[in-house]
Amino acid sequence: MPSRQPPRAVFAMDPVHLPLLFPPPLMARLRRTADVDAELVVRDFADPAVAEALTPTEVLITGWGCPHLDAGALAKVPKLRAVLHAAGSVRSLIGEALWKHGVTVSSAVTGNALPVAEYTLAMILLAGKDAFGHRERYRRTHVGPPPAETAATGNLGRRVGVVGASRVGRRLMELLRPFDLTVLLHDPYVSPAEAAALGAELLPLEDLLRRSDIVSLHAPDIPETHHMLDRARLSLIRDGGVLINTARGALVDHEALTEELVSGRLHAVLDVTEPEPLPAGSPLYRLPNVFLTPHIAGSLGNELERLGAIVVTELERLAAGLPPLHEVRHSDLVRVA
Repeated sequence: MPSRQPPRAVFAMDPVHLPLLFPPPLMARLRRTADVDAELVVRDFADPAVAEALTPTEVLITGWGCPHLDAGALAKVPKLRAVLHAAGSVRSLIGEALWKHGVTVSSAVTGNALPVAEYTLAMILLAGKDAFGHRERYRRTHVGPPPAETAATGNLGRRVGVVGASRVGRRLMELLRPFDLTVLLHDPYVSPAEAAALGAELLPLEDLLRRSDIVSLHAPDIPETHHMLDRARLSLIRDGGVLINTARGALVDHEALTEELVSGRLHAVLDVTEPEPLPAGSPLYRLPNVFLTPHIAGSLGNELERLGAIVVTELERLAAGLPPLHEVRHSDLVRVA
């Protein structure tokens, strides 16, 4: 991308996210680098009101709420050279036509992986102490647990199974290093040597489920992983085991999981579900062995600024003729999560 003339850029996302992604200092950097109208945010590429602005656009700065970039959208942006995504995975955003068009795609998924890994680490440590169960019992009894009830709790030597060495999974394993935990890993794309370098023992999925006290999901949502934790595999998790899902609800057979949780055999920390949100009558809202949150593990509040900073840096590099640091290729999507 030529450095002599600033590239024309346009925002395409839900405008509610714009102030947090690009607070004034970041917006100033962005506007020094590109010809961009901070007041123009595209929600529909077919909207005649934005047609004139899209025609010369070379860079789309996308985020949550961006319309799908299919062949119809590409026809509205004939000079498009780059898509800079100020969010996580681009899997649901990018159509096949864009890859064939040769557009450079960059994503702030690495920045979004950090809060997910931090959230998961917190949940692992709390689950190991049975903090959620103790909270429920304390609210009922107003007295602390006798020693006999805490004999099986604690994080010394707790076995944590990580399913998926995605960006989140890898960052989580880094965060787990200082703790006295045993980390197990399942990922069909990772070798035993690479797993050992990550501080984990590589196992087939069934063996990981049998051996883990806590199972944390970090695999991508692709056809091969749909309901990867089905009824049979869920039954392999030990009685009293904990399932943490901060990835996608579709990785788990929701009906089978609900049965396990209603029975009380398993515990769960669920930041994502299938469907999302759950129906109002779902028992998961009220079960004492379920810690349910509304998809908050990813970037939230002031954490969005981290994503905006990644995008601005990418734009500066593109304007200077340098390659992006966070490029996403079509072949990468099987691993992006």
